[in-house]
Amino acid sequence: MHRAWLSLGSNLDPERHLPAALAELRTRFGTLVVSPAYRFAAVGFEGPAFVNLAAGIDSDLDPHALNDWLHALEDRHGRRRDVPRFSSRTLDVDIVLFDDLVLSGPGNLEIPRRELAEAFVLRPLADIAPDLREPRSGRSLRELWAAASPADPGTPVHLGNSLAYAGPAGLG
Repeated sequence: MHRAWLSLGSNLDPERHLPAALAELRTRFGTLVVSPAYRFAAVGFEGPAFVNLAAGIDSDLDPHALNDWLHALEDRHGRRRDVPRFSSRTLDVDIVLFDDLVLSGPGNLEIPRRELAEAFVLRPLADIAPDLREPRSGRSLRELWAAASPADPGTPVHLGNSLAYAGPAGLG
């Protein structure tokens, strides 16, 4: 089994798509560790704010197969791939960390995910896995978040009981 840390976001009906995505993740992978949800301004384009959160899963899939499964999950929730990469979306799910792996490619698969430097990815992950170490720097997510000075640290959002904060994972 592998421990994967995911970033989930939506700026098109996130109240529907994020809980539904978490339900599918639970069905496929079992127990999840889920962060609080935060609202962040869109990055890289003008558009509605995103709601972002993080989840930790135990997976029997390798990173390539997991990435394919997550793309299919996005597709089931209406993710469009015929629009610019930086645009509004119903669901965006990325593998941010996978065990202590460092990987680049094929395609957009990159572990650790470059967006880990962004508040919309780092803050939710640091909430649930503060002691987890980023494999390139060896720094904990708590240390990375403490060193960050984001222009937009995010605003907590309540999306209902299906997104109940599971607390620090203490895993990894």
